[in-house]
Amino acid sequence: MISAIVTAPPYADFLAEVAAHPIVGGLRLNTVMPLKDGPAEALERLSKLGQPLWVDLKGRQLRVVGAAIPPFTEVFISHRINVQTPVDAWFGDGRERARVVAVDGNRLILEDGPRRLVGPGESVNIPHPSLQVEGTLTETDRAYLAAMKPLGLKNVMLSYVESPADAAEVRELLPEAEILLKIETQRGLAYARTHKAGQGHLMAARGDLYVEVARPHRIVTALREIVQADPEAVVASRLFNSLAYGPIPDSADLGDAAFLLSLGYKTFLFGDDICFRRDSTLAALNLLELLAAELRP
Repeated sequence: MISAIVTAPPYADFLAEVAAHPIVGGLRLNTVMPLKDGPAEALERLSKLGQPLWVDLKGRQLRVVGAAIPPFTEVFISHRINVQTPVDAWFGDGRERARVVAVDGNRLILEDGPRRLVGPGESVNIPHPSLQVEGTLTETDRAYLAAMKPLGLKNVMLSYVESPADAAEVRELLPEAEILLKIETQRGLAYARTHKAGQGHLMAARGDLYVEVARPHRIVTALREIVQADPEAVVASRLFNSLAYGPIPDSADLGDAAFLLSLGYKTFLFGDDICFRRDSTLAALNLLELLAAELRP
C-alpha cells in the first residue's frame, strides 16, 4: 500500500481536502515558512487536520539567510562553516553555481555571483569532502521542538543527517521523538549504509542529494542503497514538478515515479513546488495512486 506525505502551506485553505485524500498518510510543515503567530499556533492548527504532522527541522542544512541581489560577491548562510577554498557552491535547485574564494564564518565570499537574486531560505550545497558545518540544530529548530512538546507532537524530519549524534541531539530536547532521517549527502549515504534504520526510518531527500552526489547518474545508486538499507524508507522531492506549470504531467515525471515504485519505495513526500496550489497537489496524489495501481502485480 502506498502513501503520501504532503507539504502543508501553513495558511492554505485546501488542506482539509488534501488531508482526506485516500493515499495521504501525513502532512509536513516546512519550518522555513513564515508564520504570523509563531510555531505553537501553526502546529496546533495543522495537527487538527486528522493526519500525522511531520515537522521538518533544518539541522546542518546550509541556507541563505539574507537576500543577495546581483551584482554581489557575498552571501550569508545559516551556519558557520569551514571548507577548503576555492570551492564551488550551488544555490536553490542546483542550477546556479558560483565559485567561493574565501569563507568568513557564515559569509561566503564569491568570485562571481549567480545571475539572479538569491533569496532567504534557498539551500546552498557545497559538495566537497573538506566541508565542516559548525553546530547542528538551529534556533528555529529548537523553537519548534519546544512548541511540539506541550502539544504531544513527536514526528520530526531531520535534514542532513550524517552521524548518530544528529538524532541524539533531537531526542535530548524531545525524548519521545519519532525521526525521519533525511539522507542528503555523501556522508549521509555512509551513515545509511552503516546504521540503516537503527535511529529512525530513512528518507531519500532527492532535492539536495541530487546535487550532492556530484555526478547526476549516481542518484540512481544512492536511491537503491537507501531503500536497501531501510525497506520502509521515504522518498522525497523532485516529484511531479511539471504539475506546477500545468495540468498535464511530463512523461519524464511519470517514468520517474514508476522507477521509484519499482525500487520498492512505498511512501512519497511531495515538496514545496507542487503543494502551494490545490490543483497541482491533488493531481499529484491522483497520479501516484493511479501509477501504483497500474504497476500492481
